[in-house]
Amino acid sequence: MIKLGLYASIVSVVASVIIYVVLDDSQLAIYIGLWAPTLILYSQAYERANQE
Repeated sequence: MIKLGLYASIVSVVASVIIYVVLDDSQLAIYIGLWAPTLILYSQAYERANQE
């Protein structure tokens, strides 16, 4: 599950850059880019919860 969170965060950052460059929408790009740490932390918390 941790790898899934890592991959999802990478997709979030890449999507953020694409939206910033292609759509020229900095607000949306920042919003999507901010999901990267949330996805990593959620996947770590999910993994810990399932270990116990």
